[in-house]
Amino acid sequence: MEHIAPVSVLALRPVLPHPKAIMKGAGIRPLIDGRDVLKEIHPDGDSSCYHERWFGSPETWPLWAADEPRHVELSNNDCVTDCCGGIFVTIQRHGNHVEWMNWQNTNDIRVPVPPKIHFDATQYDAELARVVAYHSWEEPVDTAARLLAHRIADSHWHERWDCQPFPQGIRVQERGRSPKVFMPFMTDRSGEARAFRWHAMPVSAHEPVEDQVRRFVEQITATDPRESAESH
Repeated sequence: MEHIAPVSVLALRPVLPHPKAIMKGAGIRPLIDGRDVLKEIHPDGDSSCYHERWFGSPETWPLWAADEPRHVELSNNDCVTDCCGGIFVTIQRHGNHVEWMNWQNTNDIRVPVPPKIHFDATQYDAELARVVAYHSWEEPVDTAARLLAHRIADSHWHERWDCQPFPQGIRVQERGRSPKVFMPFMTDRSGEARAFRWHAMPVSAHEPVEDQVRRFVEQITATDPRESAESH
């Protein structure tokens, strides 16, 4: 008799970072059948699926399942995993199912990792879409980062000024008393040396975030970033 693997249910939960964390972006933390598996195998770790990594099209989302297997970092120690270790899993779509397999715990290899986990692809995709559309948990700086990322993409700003988005993208740089959004990019014009540059957007609690983002986008899209942006 053929063995049928049990199907698990994925739930995603946004979690704000610890006040002293280096990375200020919220983490999107996976729960599997109601269990915080990362807490069980990496109790001191932080989610690597930062909120800002969910701003693009579905195929760019950290936990998106494609036909080709993807090696995904799920958690770290508020540091680079090459340095301090973390949790990794391979994600792949197989027809009506999504598999999480080949788990790795490079933080502590003595800790057992989960076996292969199967999800129903329809439920899995719906949960990814749900967390992307869920904004009630956001602080104003999180909302600002999300809105800024979408409006910069819609403006085609990078193409107009021959710039390239930085791999880490628009993200929360500071919280608390001086919340700020960081927008890094590279200039890339022919005949010129590439340069790392950035814009920083302070976020105020005394004005609607939408108005602040709209004004900031109008300001930075109207000027040459080689002249208006900060650089090393």
